[in-house]
Amino acid sequence: MDILTIQNLCVSFLENTVVRNVSMNIEEKKVTAVMGPSGCGKTTVLRAVNRLHELSSHARVTGKVILGGADLYALDAILVRRKIGMVFQRPNPFPTMGIYDNVVAGYLLNGLKLNKPEMDNLVEESLRAAALWDEVKDSLRKRGAWLSGGQQQRLCIARALAMHPEILLLDEPTSALDPKAAASIEELIVQLKKTVTIMLVTHNIAQASRVSDFTAFMYLGELVEFGASEKMFTTPQDKRTEEYLTGKFG
Repeated sequence: MDILTIQNLCVSFLENTVVRNVSMNIEEKKVTAVMGPSGCGKTTVLRAVNRLHELSSHARVTGKVILGGADLYALDAILVRRKIGMVFQRPNPFPTMGIYDNVVAGYLLNGLKLNKPEMDNLVEESLRAAALWDEVKDSLRKRGAWLSGGQQQRLCIARALAMHPEILLLDEPTSALDPKAAASIEELIVQLKKTVTIMLVTHNIAQASRVSDFTAFMYLGELVEFGASEKMFTTPQDKRTEEYLTGKFG
């Protein structure tokens, strides 16, 4: 069943249109990878889903993004970002906060009240979901910067999961990590789709083939091909997809 519908999405910055007429349906509790060469518009699409372009006065977004029948651009932006969590390319735990406060930062910053037992349960639940609890449960007051890069990224995932989002957006979450840490994040992505829908931006073709159920291939701001990953990686329908997958450009 589809949870998110993107219809004729266009994103421009001043006179430069970087995403043109992108449409796709995102299936619930599946991993959808968005791949393509640098500058093709992958991250721009992800940021449009999370309404982050509104933070730039030069950005203009047209088209529709619909979640559960509601037009996201007609809702309060803060509410949208609670429903749709985002984890960025470089791990960005809040440097002055401990691990515990990093996890519940969304509640603290939005003035959402939880009592101590509720907060304790939320921290443990979120860190367990991010496969980090056993590594940090005795160090919850230490700052997030104390963690390794891979642990910091899992802390950022735990922070996003704490808000109980319907969709989790991951923008090249392993590109700044070493191979071992990247592998652990990939394993985590496969586990997380049991409870949350994931959109994953990646330039790593092998990663997209390993973890995704569906794949979108973008090129020069346009959606070239979209469908089941297994089919796309074995029998791509568009010559540009085939050339990208075989390394002729990228």
